[in-house]
Amino acid sequence: MVSVADAASSTMPANLRELPWWKGAVIYQIYPRSFRDTNGDGIGDLKGVLQGLDHVASLGVDGIWISPFFTSPMADYGYDVADFCDVDPIFGTLEDFDAVVEKAHKLGLKVIIDQVYSHTSDHHDWFIESRSNRQNPRADWYVWADPNPDGSPPNNWQSVFGGVSWEWDARRGQYYFHNFLKEQPDLNLYNREVQDALIAAGRFWLERGVDGFRLDALNFAMHDRDLRDNPPSGLSAHEVSRPFYMQEHKYNMSQPEIVDFIEKFRAMLDDYPGTFTVAEVGGPNPIDEMKAFTQGSGRLNSAYNFDFLYAESLDAERVMESAGLWDQSADEGWPSWAFSNHDAPRAVTRWAPPAHREDMARVYMMLLLTLRGNPIIYQGEELALPQANVPFSNLKDPEAIMNWPKTLGRDGARTPMPWEGAKQNAGFSSAEPWLPVDPEHARLAVDQQQGNDSMLRFTSQALSARKQVPALLQGSMRFEASGRSSVLILERAHEGESILAVFNFGDTPFQIPESLVSKGDLLLSSRPLKEDLIRDNEVPERMGVWIRAV
Repeated sequence: MVSVADAASSTMPANLRELPWWKGAVIYQIYPRSFRDTNGDGIGDLKGVLQGLDHVASLGVDGIWISPFFTSPMADYGYDVADFCDVDPIFGTLEDFDAVVEKAHKLGLKVIIDQVYSHTSDHHDWFIESRSNRQNPRADWYVWADPNPDGSPPNNWQSVFGGVSWEWDARRGQYYFHNFLKEQPDLNLYNREVQDALIAAGRFWLERGVDGFRLDALNFAMHDRDLRDNPPSGLSAHEVSRPFYMQEHKYNMSQPEIVDFIEKFRAMLDDYPGTFTVAEVGGPNPIDEMKAFTQGSGRLNSAYNFDFLYAESLDAERVMESAGLWDQSADEGWPSWAFSNHDAPRAVTRWAPPAHREDMARVYMMLLLTLRGNPIIYQGEELALPQANVPFSNLKDPEAIMNWPKTLGRDGARTPMPWEGAKQNAGFSSAEPWLPVDPEHARLAVDQQQGNDSMLRFTSQALSARKQVPALLQGSMRFEASGRSSVLILERAHEGESILAVFNFGDTPFQIPESLVSKGDLLLSSRPLKEDLIRDNEVPERMGVWIRAV
């Protein structure tokens, strides 16, 4: 094997230029509340997104996904939408959003935004009208039900964040259903008027130039119309952090009619060629829904789940099991993958011992960029940010507060992006941030990682090298047995080109069998290699390599 000093040019090979832009695209997730603050209120805003786009583009990603910036009372920090077609004043204006889209496109970045179609805020005009009485035009836009004869809720459904999924409303004399917070009433997507209103909201943003959507909690969008009780999961209160996990979620979500709405939504998207849609699909066994949502050409382009986002550890078996659920058939949808996001503790903290986090962050980034599908990089992942320490007194996340101390919560993954290590609040804001900046993050700030040996520079090199390899963008994927749970071997192949990727998560070197690679060029390694370490195709401890067969 021969080491290469620099990553290849980022120009895409000619044989890939005619494929859809999103097939194999790398998406960078921006959580705007914590990205960059420009008006000194301690909260990130759209002008901050605008300022940070040069950094994002310099990485070599293909697009951005912006988490919700819509009008909201912020009970769930933007995922409780009060107006699907406007910007919340804390983030700016519609004109600010237009400026983000314009600059992103000039930088060659596609723009994906969240759409939250399973529920709204209880401050939304639709809900305010729906709850006013049982005869108004939007009376059936949400899920309402009469109490049982004893006054109890209609069934046993439990909410994701804790407690029952039903809230009493005295104005209607009924309960309304909420899979999440009581401030997030579930929409009734069986109602065609609701579907039309949501599709119109999507069209509004497409007309403003967005290139697609990430559909939040899509498999929560419909419920069992007979409101049947969920069966028990078999888990006890001693084994889980909240009652939600003590049920098998057979009736409060994951209904087959969701596919009909998806096809209707896709028909609208087809009026805007080149759009990309990725669904978030939660639950313990989501693969059937992911495939149903993305099958064929008349549904969504991609889907991802929480296999890696909630995994407490990472080994070869877990990767093979999750990725192997996609059989790569012609009519099968296209997967997306995320190791970290705004909903889960950062992967480098979950998976790596503190002493080895910087080495392992590079291995994880390489793995994310190697799996067949679309990698989604969460802001700060390119800096190897660990989960921030947020004291209980500073917690904002309702899930973290309700379930403390059983879970790490989401706030530690949502703390501000560090831009300049020596500046106040690591350059995020001139005011006290809505969540504190972890001092460890200041050391890893963007301006502190300009050297050739930094995680930031490595991420750019890996992304650049990836764009030169059709097998990594579009190729098939197969796994090889390594004989170790700490070593993952996979091959990506496309039109005669083959890349062998080896990931050593463990503390001892691994020798690649001669039967797998007898001659090849080392395209990329997760940390610099000296020639005396390349002995008999040996991969050192805590390291990842890409080897191009020749």
